[in-house]
Amino acid sequence: MTQQALTGNIISDPKVLKMSPILLFVKISDTHSGQVINCLVHKHGLNFLYQATLGRQIAVYGHYNQRKQFVIDKFMINDKLSA
Repeated sequence: MTQQALTGNIISDPKVLKMSPILLFVKISDTHSGQVINCLVHKHGLNFLYQATLGRQIAVYGHYNQRKQFVIDKFMINDKLSA
């Protein structure tokens, strides 16, 4: 399991997949490669759900699972909306 850091923009509203324990799904567009990355959020899911909105800049740290989904361990959302 290799940890990576990515930066990008949120291109979909977070979707709740499971309530207990909370599991969220969100799509992020990578700023460097332009690829759309499917992400799962488990840790600090309620904070992510509160802060994450469409178009926000985000920096994430985590790893890819067997299904090629990026599992977010840590995140930071920029206060300013991207243009």
